Amino acid sequence: MALSVSDLSAIYSLLANSMSQDESIRKPAELALAQSESRPGFCSCLMEVITAKDLASQVDIRLMASVYFKNSINRYWRKRRDSSGISNEEKQHLKQKLLSHLREENYQIAQMLAVLISKIARFDYPREWPELVSFLAQQLPSADVLTSHRIFMILFRTLKELSTKRLTADQRNFAEISSHLYKYCWHIWQSDLQTISHGFSIITQSYNSNGKEQHHDDLYLTCERWLFCLKIICQLVISGFQSDAKCIQEIRPVKEVSPVLLNAAQSFLPYYTSLQNRHPKFWEFIKRACTKLMKVLVAIQQRHPYSFGDICVLQPVLNFCLNKITDPEPDILSFEQFLIKCMVMAKSVFECKEYKPSVTGRVMDENGVTLEQMKKNISNAVAGVLTRLLPNERIVLLCNVLIRRYFVLTTSDLEEWYENPEVFHHEQDMVQWTEKLRPCAEALYIVLFENHSQLLAPIVVSILQEAMNGCPTSTSEITPGLLLKDAAYGAAAYVYYELSNYLSFRDWFNGALSLELSNDHPNMRIIHRKVALILGQWVSEIKDDTKRAVYCALIRLLQDKDLSVRLAACRSLCLHVEDANFSEKDFSDLLPVCWGSCFKLVKEVQEFDSKVQVLNLISVLLDHVNEVIPYASNLMHFFQMVWEESSGESLLRIQLLIALRNFVIALGYQSPSCYSMLLPILQKGIDINGPDELNLLEDSMLLWEATLSHAPAMVPQLLAYFPCLLEILERNFDHLQVAVDIIEDYIILGGREFLSMHASSVAKLLDLIVGNVNDRGLLSILPIIDILILCFPMEVPPLISSTLQKLVVICLSGDDGDPSKTAVKASSAAIIARILVMNTNYLAQLTSEPSLSSVLQRTGVAIEDNILLSLVGVWLDKVDNVSLPQKKAFGLALSIILTLRLPQVLDKLDQILSVCTSVILGGTDDLTEEESRSHDEDLLPSKELRRRQIKVSDPINRLSLENSVRDNLQTCAALHGESFNSAIAKIHPAAFAQLKQALKMP
Repeated sequence: MALSVSDLSAIYSLLANSMSQDESIRKPAELALAQSESRPGFCSCLMEVITAKDLASQVDIRLMASVYFKNSINRYWRKRRDSSGISNEEKQHLKQKLLSHLREENYQIAQMLAVLISKIARFDYPREWPELVSFLAQQLPSADVLTSHRIFMILFRTLKELSTKRLTADQRNFAEISSHLYKYCWHIWQSDLQTISHGFSIITQSYNSNGKEQHHDDLYLTCERWLFCLKIICQLVISGFQSDAKCIQEIRPVKEVSPVLLNAAQSFLPYYTSLQNRHPKFWEFIKRACTKLMKVLVAIQQRHPYSFGDICVLQPVLNFCLNKITDPEPDILSFEQFLIKCMVMAKSVFECKEYKPSVTGRVMDENGVTLEQMKKNISNAVAGVLTRLLPNERIVLLCNVLIRRYFVLTTSDLEEWYENPEVFHHEQDMVQWTEKLRPCAEALYIVLFENHSQLLAPIVVSILQEAMNGCPTSTSEITPGLLLKDAAYGAAAYVYYELSNYLSFRDWFNGALSLELSNDHPNMRIIHRKVALILGQWVSEIKDDTKRAVYCALIRLLQDKDLSVRLAACRSLCLHVEDANFSEKDFSDLLPVCWGSCFKLVKEVQEFDSKVQVLNLISVLLDHVNEVIPYASNLMHFFQMVWEESSGESLLRIQLLIALRNFVIALGYQSPSCYSMLLPILQKGIDINGPDELNLLEDSMLLWEATLSHAPAMVPQLLAYFPCLLEILERNFDHLQVAVDIIEDYIILGGREFLSMHASSVAKLLDLIVGNVNDRGLLSILPIIDILILCFPMEVPPLISSTLQKLVVICLSGDDGDPSKTAVKASSAAIIARILVMNTNYLAQLTSEPSLSSVLQRTGVAIEDNILLSLVGVWLDKVDNVSLPQKKAFGLALSIILTLRLPQVLDKLDQILSVCTSVILGGTDDLTEEESRSHDEDLLPSKELRRRQIKVSDPINRLSLENSVRDNLQTCAALHGESFNSAIAKIHPAAFAQLKQALKMP
């Protein structure tokens, strides 16, 4: 039933009640609103609440209405199978209502209205809402400052939404919008820039601003509009044109916009100081404006590198950024976000692959000039600009400034470190390099060094030697010398790959680093943290004679009093253990201390990232060291504690599941000793109704598979988990491969007990997978069906008759020469052949069932002879597409066909005997029991051992194809008499000679 104006008061009351602190009031209101969402007229009622003038002061209720409106757009704007959605008439009404309410005074509501319009535009523009952009553009010339601000807000949100649509038609639509809006927005932006600059000039010259508050409000609104306009221009230039790195065409707006953006930043920077104390609101705007201007320039450079590489753009922008980095005004030094953006710009230019020699292939365009040559020409021109901008002296200066100024810890850094070592450690992490000044400087330094390693390597080594000489290893006071040494150590750590040619790690470690680690003064944590970093970064340069000492040093650092040092050691230890040249011999006696230090560290840290880091080290240790069993009890207790304390922290639990998998693998056949801890965790991880299923399922399934494949025997708890697999696959096939491995584990490990308990689930699973997955998925499940039939040849075929019918359909369908379809067809045929050999009566029953004929008819498969004879054609045709054991299955199946009382068998006799002859003479990879025992003597209980035992017991391996063909030929002769002799006489003498050789006939 549709909602109408008469329901407005009820909807208003429900919205009000949905924000109540009283759960008994809030819950019924939320339920009633949820039930109303799909009713016609619901969004219209919400729209009335949002725009009602008498509710202007009820901001919270209007915001709640807008949230429900947004959710309804996402769910019901497009028609769904379970709902008719919002009618076209109501949609039209809502769009008109939204566009008639542009001058919303409340900023939060205006933001939500912009979001609503952008969400609808994603669905309806341009086909169902062609007038949207033109209507908004037409309102701008006559709009006051507030209305135009709101329109630009809407345009920005809408363009941002539309720019994420990747279809070619959508990108064409966006390009068309750009062509219409760009010039006007650019004009407004420049006009506003003049207004703002003039306004700031007046403000800074006036000491009495109290009488001009209204002017300030209007100016601030203009500032906000200018920012929105800047964001729109960025969207238009970036998303409105194909990247010039692909089209190799000049993007004219890049050359028009970029220099003006740079000039705007330069004109605003002087106000950073003058507005700071007297006008904090405008000072905040200046900070936002300057950083945004640089951010837009970076975005343009990354999207259109060739156009940006023009000398009139790249030279002034890069020159400005480098000057600000190397010689900033004193006030700008405190404007860290702006300096970060300057560094990001420099880094982006330095590492831009389009500015380096092209390695593309020779692709010709219509004029005969290669795209490769066009790229090389532009790259060479940009390289010339960069060479002039970056003489050796400037490169060396930049390197020195980065190390000596930006790498050096400040007083505030040391205070932050002292107050919270954990937070300090993660903030200095390179992962967050665009957010903090020092990590950003380090990222820029690394790129600079990579580009100019021959020039800078001696410079970095000289800075390192200067720092070490100026601060002896015995120094404990926090002096400029100590802080410079810390900076120099960081510089040396990050570029180990080049410095190893100039610096001997062994001498450095023995002469300085190890001595500094013996100094336990609290201030030495500064150096200790960098030593931990160095030991990790230089892992590939550490020779065998130094490994033991380095391992001991890292274990000592893992026990440091400072958490930041310990976390740095934790990461470096990971790098060493994962290293291809890791020496377990040198590390094994350190394991007890290492495990204990990890357990202690996890208890002491508070930050989520810290716990993940320690868990990662434990996981890596479990994956690379052999001595795990002596520490199993402590590890079990540790894992249990982490699981219990990590409720709601998905990423931490994922890391824990990875560690548990490595733990189970390391324990091997002794893994049942951890089941009391492991199985409850596993059960929660594979429960698709669990609260965190979406995040944990993949790693839980991998843990499940590892648990089964390393179990010496099936246990009731694991046996009871199998139905969970059916529930998982009924939802989707995202984890099909690991699911297939789990099914195989259950067959091999659980045997007859598993089948008797879960027969119906097995049948449903196979029927669900076969026919609903692609060829790759089929190729993964078919071997499982084969091993299932091998283990239970009498019980399984009738159980999975529906699946087997699908395999017959696959066998008798065409493959169009597609290699994957051919492989699927051949493997399916091998399974059917196995059934004929191991359960002949059932296959005869299956192929004669009317239901199979109906399935074949529905799928368009035409059968000339009976189904069994059609399968013979497949076995004859696909014998060269299967493995040796499958070839033998084909041969045995074909030999059984010889016993059929059908005259058509004689028509295929020549081919059948030819295939059987080639299989016999070609040999097989049969494994005798004696060979198997010699292989198995050293194997502990394992999945591989059980799989090998199953293979040895395979009747197809044990049966003699030679005897089968000889015996069945005699039967065939007896059945067909003279007709048989005629068929034999038609065989080519050479082929008949080979047959006699294969059957050892005289």
